Amino acid sequence: MADDRTGTGRTRLALLGLLVAADAHGSISAAARSLGVSQPTASAGLRDLERRLGLDLLVRGPRGAQLTETGRVVAAWAREVVDASDRFEQSVASLHVHARERLRVAASMTIAEYLAPRWLAVLARQGAARQPDVELVVRNSREVMDLVLAGDADVGFVEGPGVRHGLRHRTVAHDELVAVVAPDHPWARRRSVGVATLLAGSLVVREAGSGTREVFEGALQRAGQRLPEHLPSLGSTAAVKTAVLAGGSVAVLSALAVADDLARGTLVRVPVVGLDLSRRLRVVWKDGAPMPTVARRLAAIAAAQDTGPSTLST
Repeated sequence: MADDRTGTGRTRLALLGLLVAADAHGSISAAARSLGVSQPTASAGLRDLERRLGLDLLVRGPRGAQLTETGRVVAAWAREVVDASDRFEQSVASLHVHARERLRVAASMTIAEYLAPRWLAVLARQGAARQPDVELVVRNSREVMDLVLAGDADVGFVEGPGVRHGLRHRTVAHDELVAVVAPDHPWARRRSVGVATLLAGSLVVREAGSGTREVFEGALQRAGQRLPEHLPSLGSTAAVKTAVLAGGSVAVLSALAVADDLARGTLVRVPVVGLDLSRRLRVVWKDGAPMPTVARRLAAIAAAQDTGPSTLST
């Protein structure tokens, strides 16, 4: 037979599959049934394969077609190709299963505790064909930015007033800090206190690197004041609230973090005159890289839920 292969020199996989099926099932008709094609289509395909390879692969007779010795050898080789193709397809399919959008989010503590769970719940309800895998890492704002800069988080959500060099950012929500005391504290019955009075009180603050502390310090600086030295500093909002309740201390915390306590009356807000404690909550991502699609969706959800004027843009 003349060599009638295609210009690419590659035999079509479907034709090799026909030969493998004919060898496995013992006849063209059985091979056709196994592949879900008609017997004439299978016969035509095998003749095409013989023509392309320039080999006699089958002997056709009154009792049907049987593979020649050459046909059985070629079928064995073809089976390796078909099996390899099956493995390829299965591997690609597994990538689709495992290549769900993944997002590693780092969030400052207040955002992680009081806002991010709501945002993630909305993201999960959006009904995407494949829900993204989202991992939430909780750190203070400085550590969040470190993680994003190091590539250990895709995006971060921070509370602090400044953003590190090498990061891009957008405002997605607004918050304010409030001074709080226990209900039995002498200030609980005061209409307000001044900045100097606040600083002379038994303040307990968040640790260095916390967005809450940085916003507080920035507001004090604008008012011409600074935190006293050697204040007790604690590593979580919960710890600070416990200190306020147990020890008669005063704290300046996120309004989000104390909203339930204020509603229950377990903490009392004390207005501070002459101190702007408003703040922006921002999403940050590495400069020079696009914000991941899932992160954009999450940032949009955050902006939509913000009660203040958001500056999120598309």
